[in-house]
Amino acid sequence: GILHEDLRLLLETSMPAKKKKALLGVADAKIGAAILEELGYQCQTGGVVAEILRGIRLHFHALVKGLTAQSASKAQLGLGHSYSRAKVKFNVNRVDNMIIQSISLLDQLDKDINTFSMRVREWYGYHFPELIKIVSENYTYCRLAKFIGNRKELSEESLEGLEEIVMDSAKAQAILEASRSSMGMDISPIDLINIESFSSRVISLSEYRKGLQEYLRSKMSQVAPSLSALIGEVVGARLISHAGSLTNLAKYPASTVQILGAEKALFRALKTRGNTPKYGLIFHSTFIGRAAAKNKGRISRYLANKCTIASRIDCFSEVPTSVFGDKLREQVEERLAFYETGEPPRKNLEVMKEAMVEANEVVAEVKRKQEKKEKKKKKREKRRLEALAAAAEEMEDSVLEAEEAEENDTEPVKKKKKKKEQEPLSEPEENGLEEDALPKKKRKLTGEAAQLEKKKKKAAKDLEED
Repeated sequence: GILHEDLRLLLETSMPAKKKKALLGVADAKIGAAILEELGYQCQTGGVVAEILRGIRLHFHALVKGLTAQSASKAQLGLGHSYSRAKVKFNVNRVDNMIIQSISLLDQLDKDINTFSMRVREWYGYHFPELIKIVSENYTYCRLAKFIGNRKELSEESLEGLEEIVMDSAKAQAILEASRSSMGMDISPIDLINIESFSSRVISLSEYRKGLQEYLRSKMSQVAPSLSALIGEVVGARLISHAGSLTNLAKYPASTVQILGAEKALFRALKTRGNTPKYGLIFHSTFIGRAAAKNKGRISRYLANKCTIASRIDCFSEVPTSVFGDKLREQVEERLAFYETGEPPRKNLEVMKEAMVEANEVVAEVKRKQEKKEKKKKKREKRRLEALAAAAEEMEDSVLEAEEAEENDTEPVKKKKKKKEQEPLSEPEENGLEEDALPKKKRKLTGEAAQLEKKKKKAAKDLEED
C-alpha cells in the first residue's frame, strides 16, 4: 500500500496530463488508494482489471521486445526468491529461535539428569547405601560415586579428594566413617566400571547444562535485555518459547501473558465455572514468591503488565538496552513495598522519563563505539592497501633490476661473439704482438660504450618514473 518513487515516476511520465479523463487499472486496492491520494488518478480494481492483468502476465514475453518466455519465468522465480529472502532475513544477533531451542533443551536436560541421577543412586546404593543420606545433591553424588568406587579402598589419604568434591570437611569425614561400617553388599570390579562410566556421563551432562545456561543468558541479553532484567533469563526465555517468538509475545495483552502456561487450568475453570488461575509461567519469578498470599494475584497482574511493556520495547527498539527493564523492576519492587508497608510508589510517567534519558545516553554511547570501530577498520584497510602498494612497487623494482642485469650480461657477450667472428676476417699481420694488442683495445672501447649505454637507460627510466 506504499507508493514507491519508481512507480510515481513511471505514472507521472506515462499517464496523460488530464487526470479526470484517465482511468488506471490497479491489482491491489491499497496501492490504488495511495495513487489516488498522492497523484489524483482515478483507479479501478477487480473485475475486468484482474482479467486484463492476468492476460498481460500470460503474454508478457510476447508484448516486450527481446524478452523470451524462459527469461520471463526466470525473472519471476528470482523475484519470488528475493521477496521470500527479504521476509525471512533478520538480524543475526537478535534471533529468538535460538532462545526457544536452548530453553527447550535446558528443560529436557533437567528431566534427563534427574532421571539418570536417580538411576546412579539406586545402582550405587546397593554397594554404599549410607552415602545417599549424607549427600543429597545429584551432581555431587555422581562425582563421589566415580571418585570412591569400591568403598573398602577408601582411606585417610583420599580425605582431601573428598573435601574438594563435597567442599565440607565434616561431610568428608562422615563419608569416610560410613564407608568403614557400611551395610552395603560387596560389588564386582565389572559392575564398578559400569557405574563409574555412567556417573561420568551424568557429570558431563550436568557440566554441559551449565554451559548451556550461560549461552542462554548471553543470548537473552542480546535479544530481550529488558525482559531478562525484569523477570530473569530463564522465565523470560520460557515466555518467549511458549508464545512462539518475541514478536508474538509483544502482541499479547497483559491478561494473556499473566496466564501464559496455565491454559489447561483456565479452560477447566471456564468449563466448571470455577475460579480462573491467577498466574502461569510468571509464578516462577521471585516477586510472586515474596508477596503475601492475599497480594499474589495483584502482583502477578502488575508483573504481567510490566512484562508486556518490556517485551514490546525489546521487540521494536533498534538498539537493545536493559535500562527499561531495570526501571520496570524497580517499579515492581516499589509496588511490593506498597502492598506491605503502604508507601506510595512513583508514577509510571516519571519513571519512564528517567528511563528515556538513560536509554538515549546508552544509545549515544553505542553509536560512538560503532563509529570508533568503523574508523579503526578504515585505518586498518588503508594501511593494508598502502602495504600492498609498497610491496607491488618493490616487486616491480626488483623485476626491472633483474631485467637490466640480464640485458647488461647479454650485450657484452653478443659483442664478444661478433668480435670473435670478425677476428678471422681481419688481415693477418706479420707481428704476432700487434695481433694480440688490437682486440684488447677494441674490448676496452666496447666496455666503455656499454657503460655509457647503461647510464643513458637509467637516466631515461628515472625521468619516466618522475
